[in-house]
Amino acid sequence: MAGNSQRRNRRTSNKKGAQVGSGGQRRRGLEGKGPTPPASERKGHKKNRIAGAQARQAAARRPAPRRGGAKGTSEMVVGRNPVYEALRDGVPAVTLYVQQYIDNDERVREALQLAGQRGNINLMEAPRPELDRMTNGLNHQGLVLQVPPYEYAHPEDLTSAAYDANEEPLIVALDGVTDPRNLGAIVRSVSAFGGHGVVVPERRAAGMTAGAWKSSAGTAARTPVSRVTNLTRALESYQKAGITVVGLAADGEHEVQDLEALGGPVVIVIGSEGKGLGRLVGETCDYRVRIPMPGGAESLNAGVAAGIVLYEAARRRA
Repeated sequence: MAGNSQRRNRRTSNKKGAQVGSGGQRRRGLEGKGPTPPASERKGHKKNRIAGAQARQAAARRPAPRRGGAKGTSEMVVGRNPVYEALRDGVPAVTLYVQQYIDNDERVREALQLAGQRGNINLMEAPRPELDRMTNGLNHQGLVLQVPPYEYAHPEDLTSAAYDANEEPLIVALDGVTDPRNLGAIVRSVSAFGGHGVVVPERRAAGMTAGAWKSSAGTAARTPVSRVTNLTRALESYQKAGITVVGLAADGEHEVQDLEALGGPVVIVIGSEGKGLGRLVGETCDYRVRIPMPGGAESLNAGVAAGIVLYEAARRRA
C-alpha cells in the first residue's frame, strides 16, 4: 500500500499544467507591445533610410557651406540669330555688345528689346574692330553676348537637396557625353522626372555652355549640375553614402523595367552614344541595365536613353 501511495505521488508531481506564479507571465504575454513606431524609426522603411542619411550627412557636414564647386569659363555668343535665341531662351548674360552704326534690322531690335526686359544685362556700344578682337575674328554681325561662368554645384549638394526635401536622391551622371545639347536635354529630363541634379566630369565631357542652357529650356536654372575631377571617385563616394549606382549599357545584365533598385536612392550613369560606359566607370556600377529595343537599333541618343530610365525611376517612386 505504501508503494502504491508513493507511485501516485510521483505521477501527481510529474503532471503537466500551470505552475504556481505563472499567471503574471501569461498576462504579460497577452498584453500589446504599444503603439506602432513612426515610419522614420522602422528599419527598412523609406523614411527610416532618409532619416538615417540625413543624420549621417549632418554629422559629416562641414561648418562652412560647400556651395559652388568648380566654375566654368566666360563665353561669347556671336551673331544676330544666336544672340536673339540665347536671350529668348533665358540663357544667363552679363553684357550685350552692339556694334556702332549697326544696320538696325528686326533681329537687332528684338535682341535689344529682350535684353532691356531682363533689366540686369549691360548694353555696350563698341566699334567693329573691338568686336572682331573680342570674338577672334568670328562673323559676329554686330552683336556679341557675354555669358557668365556657370557656377557648378558640389556633388554633396545634390544629395543634401534630396534629403532636405525628405526624398531619396535621384541623380544622373554622364560619362563621355560631349554634346552640350545632350547635356541640356538630360538636365531637362532630370527636372521633369523629379531628379536632384546631374554630375559631369571635367575632362572630355560637355559643360554648361550657352548651347546646353538653350537645350535645357530654362530648367538649368533650377536643376544643379556638378562638375567633378574624377567621376569614378565621385560614384564611389555616393556608394559609401548608401546610394546605388546603376549604369546604362547595351549588354547590361538587367532590363530597366525589372530593376527594383531604381525605386530607391540611385545614381544613373549614362555613357556616350558610341563608346558607352568607360571600363572603370562600368566596373564601379552596382548594376548594369539595358533598354529593350525590339526595333533592332544598336543604341539610343544619350538624352533619349536618360529620359527612359528616369521615367522608370519616377514610376517606381510614385
